[in-house]
Amino acid sequence: MPSPALSRLRLPRGRAADAALASGLFLVVGLGTLRSLIGAREEPWAVTAANWVLIAVACGALYFSSRRPVAAASVAALATAVYYVTSAYDGPLLLAVVVALFLVAAAGRLHAAVVIAALCLIGTGLGTFRGNGDVNQVALFMLTGWFVAMITLGGLRHSHLARARETEERAATQERLRIARELHDVVGHHLSLINVQSTAALRRLTKDPAAGADQATEALGAVKDASREALRELRATLGVLREAGEAAPTAPAPGLGRLGELTDAAGAAGLAVTLHRTGDTGPLPVEADLAAYRIVQESLTNVARHARATRADIHLDGDRGRLTVTVTDDGRGPAADPARTGPPGSGIAGMRERARALGGDLTAGPAPGGGFSVRATLPLARTTATEEPRR
Repeated sequence: MPSPALSRLRLPRGRAADAALASGLFLVVGLGTLRSLIGAREEPWAVTAANWVLIAVACGALYFSSRRPVAAASVAALATAVYYVTSAYDGPLLLAVVVALFLVAAAGRLHAAVVIAALCLIGTGLGTFRGNGDVNQVALFMLTGWFVAMITLGGLRHSHLARARETEERAATQERLRIARELHDVVGHHLSLINVQSTAALRRLTKDPAAGADQATEALGAVKDASREALRELRATLGVLREAGEAAPTAPAPGLGRLGELTDAAGAAGLAVTLHRTGDTGPLPVEADLAAYRIVQESLTNVARHARATRADIHLDGDRGRLTVTVTDDGRGPAADPARTGPPGSGIAGMRERARALGGDLTAGPAPGGGFSVRATLPLARTTATEEPRR
């Protein structure tokens, strides 16, 4: 296990990383070229000073490699070429070109990296064939291998980073879709109940203020409960977006264990709901439990909003590693509403997407005996004995 000191160690990033790379490379090349400053002279001091400037330029160009990789590599290659032509002291300045080619390829500029490498090899090859004693054909072949290896490694790094970014973007998109589905289910269900109850209360008060006061009070109480539940579930759903240090929601997560709340809320809206359980319906994996709850919730929401139904039946059947959820109503279809001009809802599509995300499926359509039926099949993973029971 890493020590606390190593766990606190952070590699430089951004401009600091560029500066560290340029400085480190200058230090390595400088140490390899120290013999130009000590020992017997093979060239005038003015030429040596100019060549050290070229070393600084070639290494310093890498400071701009993250922002202008092709330009930085071109400057490093040009400075290196001039250095080897003018200097009497051979040194490891070619490392600057090798690193620059890697950075160009890692930035996704493979064609530019190949062109720069080809120009360097052509120039070196011309010098070799004209009798340059510093580089022979074997060294030229090895230099080609270094260039090919660095460009290949840079290309692989670019591909790896591109796949990592794509994976992160896909995960972020899936998380946004998940949150959108949760918000649609929570807001749609509770606001539908609030709309039904408030409409009923207004109708009763309008027809007979004295006789309808008690019924209106009961309806408004249901509105209060539905709005409080909506706010609580919204806080839980948006918990992933809360600020650092904010307390996490402590209410239990939605699941089939809370179906009683849905049936009570639907009953307060005038819909008689009957729940039937057959087979083994629990405990369930968290994902399947939430999906089943949301499917029932959205189905009851659609019944309350569109079906003009008086009764709904919920059937839960657990058998052979899967759960079948069926919600059937006795509705007559949506009532005509001239004021409704918005696009059709996405409730059924959202429920079907939830089921398919778990490897299941969902069908929805008219029931054989009248009304409407929603049937979802959700595969279940086998729970182990070490799993904590649901509370």
